[in-house]
Amino acid sequence: MRTSLILRPATRAELPAVLALLADEETVVDPASVRVDEAYEHAFAAIVDDPRNEVLVLVEEADGAQGGESAVPTVLGCLQATYIPGLGKHGAERALIEAVRVRADRRGGGLGRQLMERAVARARARGCALVQLTSDKRREDAHRFYASLGFARSHDGFKLSL
Repeated sequence: MRTSLILRPATRAELPAVLALLADEETVVDPASVRVDEAYEHAFAAIVDDPRNEVLVLVEEADGAQGGESAVPTVLGCLQATYIPGLGKHGAERALIEAVRVRADRRGGGLGRQLMERAVARARARGCALVQLTSDKRREDAHRFYASLGFARSHDGFKLSL
């Protein structure tokens, strides 16, 4: 059976898999072990209800799958995209990409590249003039990866925890 990789908005059924990816970058966390509490439910609902936000998942689905009851597809990667209106770039939106993750046991095979290329294409199709992201300064492998996709280190970022 052949499989296809699809990038699409996450469903509520996939929320535990997304949270599992966010829980630990170095190991595979079983989504069944993730507790989806009220705060996660509220945050996911707010993202789904906001046309300027989406949690995207890269899933592997069987080609020619039949209708009816089926298991939740395997979530191989995820990210959150926020589309920001602005006056810069002649009033064009920009896309902010955050929380990029690929399953630890599936790294090194090009999934991250597909995830990001498809997310950038999605932003381009929406009319965004710019895609931006931040990455922890300690993640040098991630920085090389983003540079290989054409992202430039153009700014220093700052955060203030509240």
